[in-house]
Amino acid sequence: MTEGPTRPPYERPSLLRHRAGTMNKMGGVPALRPQSHIDGVPVEELVAAYGSPLFVYSERCLVDKFHALNDALSARWPRVQLAWSYKTCYLDAVCRVYHREGAFAEAVSGMEVAKARRNGVANRRIVFNGPAKTRADLRDAFLTGVTVNLDHFEELSMAEAVARELGRVPEVGIRVNMQAGTLPRWDRFGFNLDSGQAWDAVRRLLAGGQLALTGLHCHLGTFILDPEVYKEGASKLAAFANRLREDLGIGIRSIDLGGGFASTARLKGQVLPSEQVTPTLAQFAEAITEGLSGLRCDPADLPTLTLETGRALVDEAGTLVSTVIANKRLSDGRRAVIIDAGVNVLFTSYWYRHDITPTSAPRGTAEATVLFGPLCMNIDVVRDHIMLPPLAPGSRVLVHPVGAYNVTQSMQFIELRPAVVMISRDGRHGLIRRAETLDDLVAGETVPEWIGGE
Repeated sequence: MTEGPTRPPYERPSLLRHRAGTMNKMGGVPALRPQSHIDGVPVEELVAAYGSPLFVYSERCLVDKFHALNDALSARWPRVQLAWSYKTCYLDAVCRVYHREGAFAEAVSGMEVAKARRNGVANRRIVFNGPAKTRADLRDAFLTGVTVNLDHFEELSMAEAVARELGRVPEVGIRVNMQAGTLPRWDRFGFNLDSGQAWDAVRRLLAGGQLALTGLHCHLGTFILDPEVYKEGASKLAAFANRLREDLGIGIRSIDLGGGFASTARLKGQVLPSEQVTPTLAQFAEAITEGLSGLRCDPADLPTLTLETGRALVDEAGTLVSTVIANKRLSDGRRAVIIDAGVNVLFTSYWYRHDITPTSAPRGTAEATVLFGPLCMNIDVVRDHIMLPPLAPGSRVLVHPVGAYNVTQSMQFIELRPAVVMISRDGRHGLIRRAETLDDLVAGETVPEWIGGE
């Protein structure tokens, strides 16, 4: 008896819902357009030279953003000074581009003050904020002419003691906080204006007779999408400056509105595309100067307007190049793609939905995809949901914008930190920080002799 043909083993079918544009009330998902170059330089050339993953900064974008804000403010206010926020990106090359274009340095620790000096910034061009200045920090600042903005009563008292020891009457500013339409309220830093605490601080400062008040500073919040917040904050500072002049005879020479402008990154809770909700730098500038129009003083005595913008200047200048490691299918049917860059170098993935762009033309049907990093941690999620076509192992993707905070907040966790390069305005590229090695990771360690150390 002859046997019949052998049946092939049963394979469970994989069903994929066809999505025609993934329409919803906001419209369809835009078609993916591959991007094979960054500022005219092929991505593959960069990876061949420096490896993957790789942070890439655009000098052209850094310069263009700086002048866009500076020009918008200068057109509306006679004396403007931008101060680069060091905590946003510590890379010397990035900092020096801004200083070359005319930016002061804004520091929030003694370490950042020292870093600004290493970059050649003159002491008088350093603004020192932050709630944890030490006695040594204040002594150094008063001796060298660094601008200090006082944060709380204990710091005010300590500053008086240091000034008394030095036999000087240093010029200082005070930091204030206020309700200006942001939630949650940023009232952790500085003296509260609405409760009268800031007025009490000024009276306390004057009574001490050891410090001279010349500046007002505030920082209204972070990733602010409404320019009217700045208009209200500037208006309140102007009213406070008027009261100081008229009641106490204090002429304020500098009003510092801090930073906090939103970049074009898309927050996780944001529905509309960033280009539809993120104000332009000119809109922020217009709101601030409208708020300051309430200042009552001779035009020749108008204070210098200072801003410490960080994120909005640098975020779009940064791109992360990453390589696809593997594809998986999750139990709920979604595709998972593993790339070689995780949240240890992309800390902002926790609150941004970064743009993910393939560098070569995609083929196949886009479907719901989770983008994981290489870390052996379940929280290593670069994007928790994105419509992507199939991505072959070895192919590249660009993550953007990532220029703000990722480098300063990155860590050597499971993987070492990657190289960072900059592309010049004429298309040259070079390292601005090399990729780390194991020697870098253990450089500060010692092993006691009872554990086998020397």
